[in-house]
Amino acid sequence: MATPRLNKVIAGLAAGEHVFASFVPPEPAAAIEFSTAAYDALVFETEHRPWDAAVLRDSMQYLLNRRQIFTADGLAPAVTPLVRIPVNGGEKAQWHAKQALDLGAYGIVWPHVDTVEEARNAVAACRYPRLPRSPRFEPAGLRGDSPAAAARYWGVSNQEYYAKSDVWPLDPDGEILVAFMIESQRAIENLPAMLDQVPGIGLILIGEGDMSQELGIPRQYEHPRMRECKRRILDICGERGVAVGHPHVTADNVEQVVDDGYRFLMSLPVRTYPALDLGRTLTGRA
Repeated sequence: MATPRLNKVIAGLAAGEHVFASFVPPEPAAAIEFSTAAYDALVFETEHRPWDAAVLRDSMQYLLNRRQIFTADGLAPAVTPLVRIPVNGGEKAQWHAKQALDLGAYGIVWPHVDTVEEARNAVAACRYPRLPRSPRFEPAGLRGDSPAAAARYWGVSNQEYYAKSDVWPLDPDGEILVAFMIESQRAIENLPAMLDQVPGIGLILIGEGDMSQELGIPRQYEHPRMRECKRRILDICGERGVAVGHPHVTADNVEQVVDDGYRFLMSLPVRTYPALDLGRTLTGRA
């Protein structure tokens, strides 16, 4: 009998299912709010927010819910925490990935990965070193050894963490997800080579915002040129069996997003204030 997955994102993608996620700020209040939501995963957003490892640690702890832990049938958290780090692929600051993983994150989202070299570095930064004669040696690991906090967060021993903390799908039993954001024409051109030459890429996420800036159509996500770029990415990944994520899923576009072939669906919850809205209408304040 197969051991249950700890990473719900990997479990869903490996099973060919759709996975639902959202970006959230690395703040305890946000973590508490999302801890009982129906999302499979949260991506703590540190690319456009200050990097604060202590606050990120606290946010990940607050994402855990005691009632869910008590009623769960395994160690997998109800909502899998991933982290989008501040550095672009070309900046090669492996320490951000190292710190996020050492806190217990189940995966890293790398912004602006444009080349094969950057892709190889990003995957390597999420792996522990091993000898060249070892199975699945490449990309050769660069991650420093400090597993205690991550093992505690996962609910396993240090040795169990070592066995589970390789990248998927390079290691079929790995529980670390490496996701790349494709945000430029250069990245699209190099994407086939990245996927063909760098094992361990678990997810491609389309960076619509920055790509639309480059195209001269800022945030016009349904512009024909933007749709053409997204279609190219979907086709390249589809030919290689790699899941693609959409970062701006709404109630208006979700049906089209699913039909297009995206499997990692990121949406932002919409807050409504029905009593306030009705009250303002009834009192002439609308």
